[in-house]
Amino acid sequence: MARIFKYRGKTLEELQKLTLQEFSKLVPANARRRLLRGFSPTEKKFVFEVLAAAKTGSNKKPIRTHCRDIIITPQMVGALIAVYSGKEFVTFEIQPDQLGHRLGEFVSTRKRVSHGAPGIGATKSSMFIPLK
Repeated sequence: MARIFKYRGKTLEELQKLTLQEFSKLVPANARRRLLRGFSPTEKKFVFEVLAAAKTGSNKKPIRTHCRDIIITPQMVGALIAVYSGKEFVTFEIQPDQLGHRLGEFVSTRKRVSHGAPGIGATKSSMFIPLK
């Protein structure tokens, strides 16, 4: 049995038919305020690129962006996006369960710290460890 995706009681097809103002009524308050306030010129350019890619169906090349604070809308679902992490562009595909979240939530800006063994002279006791 296939699970049908629903967001606040609406299927993905119903969500994609909604306007931005109608969709904003379904998201939490912070995202609603952000959507109703409008997009900046760089964000508008990014949204138009995503919509153009969705219409043509060219999903092979990811759309690169530095805009980490854009709210994910239903029209973006299925798009291949490359978001800047501060060092490199991290590519991922937008899934339906990411609706209402921001792009930056799915791309970490910090690297996981993995500490190695201490070097010679790092501590007082390591002076007496014989070299291999």
